[in-house]
Amino acid sequence: MQRRSGSNKGRQGSNAPSQRQLRAGELVRRALADVVSRGNIRDPELNDRSFSVTEVRMSPDLRHATCFVAPLGHGDAEALAAALTRVRAFLRGQLSKEVTFKFMPDLTFEPDTSFDNAEAIDRLLHRPEVARDLSTGGEAGEED
Repeated sequence: MQRRSGSNKGRQGSNAPSQRQLRAGELVRRALADVVSRGNIRDPELNDRSFSVTEVRMSPDLRHATCFVAPLGHGDAEALAAALTRVRAFLRGQLSKEVTFKFMPDLTFEPDTSFDNAEAIDRLLHRPEVARDLSTGGEAGEED
């Protein structure tokens, strides 16, 4: 039996998720968003709270899912992740009705800080000093 060469070309030592992990993560993200949008969660901290499941990263064996969540508007993302962690058994049970996997993944909730990081970069780029440097095209640094 001959082995196909090059099937994993470029993946050796790479930590990039596989297509299987990406597909499974997106399935879990959508199903989790559906479960949350129904409003069946009985947690006082999550009642009437709007948030988004921005990304789900699956482990290579698909047994663990890290769910990134962000409050809509302004809110404490850490507190939101902690509240979702408290009800993860319920969410996992509801998720098992939505998606079919050989093993239902364990859920971990993390605050998504990418929006905060993007906002900080935007504020930095709009500072007068940076705007001045950008408008001169970086010529000021070439005079030295």
